[in-house]
Amino acid sequence: MAEMPVRSEVAGVVLRVAVAAGARIAEGDEVAIVEAMKMELPVLSPAAGTVRAVLVKAGDQVAEGQALAMLSR
Repeated sequence: MAEMPVRSEVAGVVLRVAVAAGARIAEGDEVAIVEAMKMELPVLSPAAGTVRAVLVKAGDQVAEGQALAMLSR
């Protein structure tokens, strides 16, 4: 089974995590909201799959390209 990270496109602060480990999600589903430069930016799933792990929580500082969750496809 292939694994795929869901990555933040910007550096910022995680405002909300919208998924939990074990959840089935579709391509384009919201995984988290990251605040950067006073804007709330959704992080969307790049593919359908099952959330294997959530790697961040609300309030965490994240870097551009950091994995927020791992999907199993």
